[in-house]
Amino acid sequence: MDRRLLLKLMAAASVSGAGLIQSDSRLRVVVAGAGIVGASIAYHLAKAGARVTVIDRAGPASHASRGTFAWINATYAKQPRAYHRLSQDSVASWGQLATELGLPVRWGGSLEWFDGEERQNQLRAQIAEQFEWGEDARMVSRSQAQLQEPLIAFGDTSDVAFSGNDGTVDPILATHLLLEAASSLGAKVITPCDMLDVQIKAGRLVAVETSRGTIKADRLVLATGADPDAPQKFAGLDIPQRTRPGVIAISKPVPRRMNRIIVAPGIHMHQRDDGRIVFGEQDGAPSTHVDRLAGRPNDFPSVELAQEHAGRMLAIADIFSPGIADVEIEHVYIGWRPLPLDGHPVLGASENRPDVHLAIMHSGVSLAPIVGQLTAQEVINGSEIPDLAPFRPGRSFELVKRY
Repeated sequence: MDRRLLLKLMAAASVSGAGLIQSDSRLRVVVAGAGIVGASIAYHLAKAGARVTVIDRAGPASHASRGTFAWINATYAKQPRAYHRLSQDSVASWGQLATELGLPVRWGGSLEWFDGEERQNQLRAQIAEQFEWGEDARMVSRSQAQLQEPLIAFGDTSDVAFSGNDGTVDPILATHLLLEAASSLGAKVITPCDMLDVQIKAGRLVAVETSRGTIKADRLVLATGADPDAPQKFAGLDIPQRTRPGVIAISKPVPRRMNRIIVAPGIHMHQRDDGRIVFGEQDGAPSTHVDRLAGRPNDFPSVELAQEHAGRMLAIADIFSPGIADVEIEHVYIGWRPLPLDGHPVLGASENRPDVHLAIMHSGVSLAPIVGQLTAQEVINGSEIPDLAPFRPGRSFELVKRY
């Protein structure tokens, strides 16, 4: 069935199935942030019957969602167990959402290894734990990995971690499809639109002030990514973040070179269905560019500088995929990763402004489906879901160096 027709049928079914859907009594929710997380929340809210307005100062997927490697996973870095379980649930939800909306997710798993025996031994222990936690994860020999990826050079490593549940998605396309689905259910998307202030009366939210006018609202969801000021300004909370930039380079389409996500020492790579290869830096952007990055730009100041960074990444990638340095780079982005101090999501209502909900996290691509579902439930029902208890905004934040 044509995807647009499917979305129209879903909207019609929602309207016919709930008598209050077209009533002014529906809950009015503003979602601030049109990245992949905000888009998922907007879709699930609209699906549940809320009157949704999405605003963004630039446009859909114009910030963190544009400059992300877009690796869907529940890997060993997702610690502790509660965070890993949430990630596992979201990987499963990606499968459901992809089927529901025709989102193009490429599954196939990932292959990962490290330089140095000490770090590789740590990886082996972490993969064993993953297996105990229900992941399709195991160490495979270099020859087994070579059979899976004959064009990848695995070097001197004796074994490689294979995580079978991992996948990738085009985050810009996925964001637009989610917003399109939300719009088909009645949501409004307004961009560019700056959020300026909130109106609170008798302790309750009544409106959101924007550069495009006043929007009456019963709830506000902050899916504002790496914006350091939004939680304090609009939710009355200080959320300590250690946001850092990463560089993502995307090639022009080329013949198939890899089938899985390749996480090699110093570089991440995966190839989309359209033939484009996505490259991500393992350690983020160089810290030497402090002045240049002070304004948190999403683009490099010049094409030449962008290509210089891309060339450095390609030189590393060429070690593991000989000849890949010859591909043409189409886009180079600076992605600002929203990373709360302890590395875990910030999800739930503000203790100081209970009608303002937060949805700020690293692993936004991995967590978008489950966060969309659970945030929508909490906003609509005014309840707290126990599985989200470890991630509340009012927790104590302590620095975790895992990320």
